[in-house]
Amino acid sequence: MFKNLRAKSNLPSSHLTLLDTLKVSVSGLRTRKLRSALSALGITIGIAAVVGVLGLSASGNADLIRELDSLGTNLLTIEAGQGFSAEESNLPDGAADMLGRITPVYEVSTVARIAGPVFRNNLIDDGRTKGITIIASDLNLLQAQRGTLHNGIFLNEINSKYPVVVLGSVAAERLGIQDTADSKMLWIGEQWFSLVGILNPLPLAADLDRAAIIGYGAAEEYFGHDGQVDTIYVRAYPAHVEDVRSVMPATVNPENPEEVQVSRASDVLEARAVANSTFTNLFMGLGAVALLVGGIGIANVMVIAVIERRSEIGLRRAIGATKLHIGVQFITESLILACVGGAMGILVGILVTAIYASTQGWFIVIPQTAVFIGIGSSVLIGGIAGFYPAMRAANMSPTEALRSN
Repeated sequence: MFKNLRAKSNLPSSHLTLLDTLKVSVSGLRTRKLRSALSALGITIGIAAVVGVLGLSASGNADLIRELDSLGTNLLTIEAGQGFSAEESNLPDGAADMLGRITPVYEVSTVARIAGPVFRNNLIDDGRTKGITIIASDLNLLQAQRGTLHNGIFLNEINSKYPVVVLGSVAAERLGIQDTADSKMLWIGEQWFSLVGILNPLPLAADLDRAAIIGYGAAEEYFGHDGQVDTIYVRAYPAHVEDVRSVMPATVNPENPEEVQVSRASDVLEARAVANSTFTNLFMGLGAVALLVGGIGIANVMVIAVIERRSEIGLRRAIGATKLHIGVQFITESLILACVGGAMGILVGILVTAIYASTQGWFIVIPQTAVFIGIGSSVLIGGIAGFYPAMRAANMSPTEALRSN
């Protein structure tokens, strides 16, 4: 008895190195090339979706930050709100001058809405206004908005007293005008106005994009405007924006500060960033679904592989392979499939991000978290998808495996 135990203890133990495991696993996948490629494709699509969504979101936000930096987050907009009487009030006379006395305020610009139509000629039906508003403006509006001209010139001390007009980008588009040379004159109200300039889009004041802008002198001369201001744009030093914002209602209208509405124009762009993050989460969910489908595909392929390779499993067990060796082999195959698909997905996601960001003129930003998520997801899905098939293969007895073939 003791001799038999001593003889068994002297039997050499089975060894399978990591390199051997990789060779066996790769060999198993190479015998089913098409099936393995299709399984990896599911992971590729899921990882590409995740990396692409995170990359495009980061690139879009980087462009938004650049836009905010160029436009500034220190532009405040003051308008008349509604008091307790539920009737719309007006900004008091001299409100702009009072705001200019606030120490951190370094720029003040005003506009006023003027009633009247804007047409390319005087033969168009009065009802077809195309939603274009006549705006009377002071001379530093473009500077306060950090705006630029598409072509032409803006209002100045000389031309603002005469019938000249500058069109916002949307207004010019609706009138079918791309250049000041396309239409020298516009019929505004009951007067011909000379078109002298067209603005580029103003991200912080979309209402001005739909406007025909004239000077206060022309508004008084040709529309009888009394100088009443509807909107005031204020630039304050960034460190004091919130402090300035808090005192503006009482400064503009000490008797009824609740009738003054103060907003920060850059909040619109920041809200856009929040909306972008919502869509990012949505597409991340779709990417997760794709990963789930890819993981199920790998699990399905591995289960079929175990069934098809029962004779191989039985033979290897018969010549000394342990349950651990068999289990590790099939989990390794699953991990290889997932990691190959994940690597391809990361490359595809980066490529899609780079191409789309380039077409939009954005910075190309690939977050490190996107790459780490791609790698981690691949390993996790590969391990989970291969666990059950590996356990099934490991627990298969040699005699049963050989007999079933």
